[in-house]
Amino acid sequence: MSIPAAVVIVPVGVLFFISGLVVNLIQAICFVLIRPFSKNTYRRINRAVAELLWLELVWLVDWWAGVKIQLFTDPETFHSMGKEHALLVSNHRSDIDWLVGWVLAQRSGCLGSALAVMKKSSKALPVIGWSMWFSEYLFLERSWAKDENTLKTGLLRLKDFPQPFWLALFVEGTRFTKAKLLAAQEYAASTGLPVPRNVLIPRTKGFVTAVSHMRSFVPAIYDVTVAIPKSSPPPTMLRLFKGQCSVVHVHLKRHMMKDLPETDEDVAHWCRDMFVAKDALLDKHLAADTFSDQEQQDIGRPLKSLVVVSSWVCLLVMGTLKFLQWSSLLSSWKGIAFSAFGLAIVTVVMHILIRFSQAEHSTPAKVAPMKPKTSRESSESGRDKQQ
Repeated sequence: MSIPAAVVIVPVGVLFFISGLVVNLIQAICFVLIRPFSKNTYRRINRAVAELLWLELVWLVDWWAGVKIQLFTDPETFHSMGKEHALLVSNHRSDIDWLVGWVLAQRSGCLGSALAVMKKSSKALPVIGWSMWFSEYLFLERSWAKDENTLKTGLLRLKDFPQPFWLALFVEGTRFTKAKLLAAQEYAASTGLPVPRNVLIPRTKGFVTAVSHMRSFVPAIYDVTVAIPKSSPPPTMLRLFKGQCSVVHVHLKRHMMKDLPETDEDVAHWCRDMFVAKDALLDKHLAADTFSDQEQQDIGRPLKSLVVVSSWVCLLVMGTLKFLQWSSLLSSWKGIAFSAFGLAIVTVVMHILIRFSQAEHSTPAKVAPMKPKTSRESSESGRDKQQ
């Protein structure tokens, strides 16, 4: 039986917001006092501190909603996960793909150093966005003229990262929807590209830049394909809060960075070919309802996130009781109103985070009759339709 989301959002929101502010404060202190003298020491401390916050969301997946994430990969790749720097390139199927990546990172022992390329507005999100900024996530404006140098600088900054990290890159640029698929299919048909069925056409500039600047210190690319079996409803943040289970299949293929082509044009072509292969793989998954070409690995469900959340709850309850005894906050109407206002703020913040995780609203694409286009027109049309 599902639980009304509001019943969970408020207490979980209070826990996440207060513990997150504590984590943010520790991160800020370390950033000011430690990072100027030792960037590696700061990074090691931040990795452990950030993990205390991220584990709360892993708990939501693992222990509250009981989402079953099934990993399909070869044993060699499975044993390499978390022991090397890696660039993760994934399709973008659900609202919680980023959380799926965090769960896999946690199982691999590198949750605190799991990074991603995000849109710039993300860093303004209370608690989670601030923590991402302290953790050196890369924030872009979705304007290549502005983002090219930002991306290059951010990638080179990771060269001396002291511990294995994962950098996630969603090269489709947006979450998969039927409307966006129609637009991608129309563009592909007009330009002679393979017409996709299960993915969008990748935007290769960011990938090419990542490869060219990370070749020397990142040994592997993890080609990640996410699929939802037919018997499972798509996972969303609201379903997580309601305690509703879903199943997510993850196929992971490891490519050695040294095996990629040398020129930027060939790297871009390699990326497009990877998504053509990913499209075919999803066709097979649709037919078999599993990734039959790889064996399923046992990733378990560690107790760590449960222990961390339980510890945060105990600290919060004890701190709240002590504070109420000291302040007598609930002994007056003014204090009660102040408390209610605080809960309302937390609720609003949590709804903003949920809204942020959801797919963009899309309207069905209107497919106009085809007409010949110049190469410049085709390029501009494709960029517009995949925004």
